[in-house]
Amino acid sequence: MIKHIVMWTLKDEAEGVTAAENAKKIKQMLEGLNGKIPGLKHLEVGLDIFQASPAWQVVLYSELESRDALQGYQQHPEHQRCVEFVKKVVVDRGVVDYEI
Repeated sequence: MIKHIVMWTLKDEAEGVTAAENAKKIKQMLEGLNGKIPGLKHLEVGLDIFQASPAWQVVLYSELESRDALQGYQQHPEHQRCVEFVKKVVVDRGVVDYEI
């Protein structure tokens, strides 16, 4: 199994709304992928509640069946629609993938 974790720092304002509003949209879009992509076992998105520093405002935690499933997830058209939006509202991104 692969665990895929991504963290984002958002622009203060983008696409005409605040970072908090964009964070909620990212959460809704990405969690909407559950059950739609083969090999994606679980996906959840958390929003920072303590305004930590350095600021990662949004974190994605997902579990995929295999490395091939991760590659399929990353290329899936539904995921790519999310990526298009996220790229418009993000300042920085961190990612880690590990296998258990």
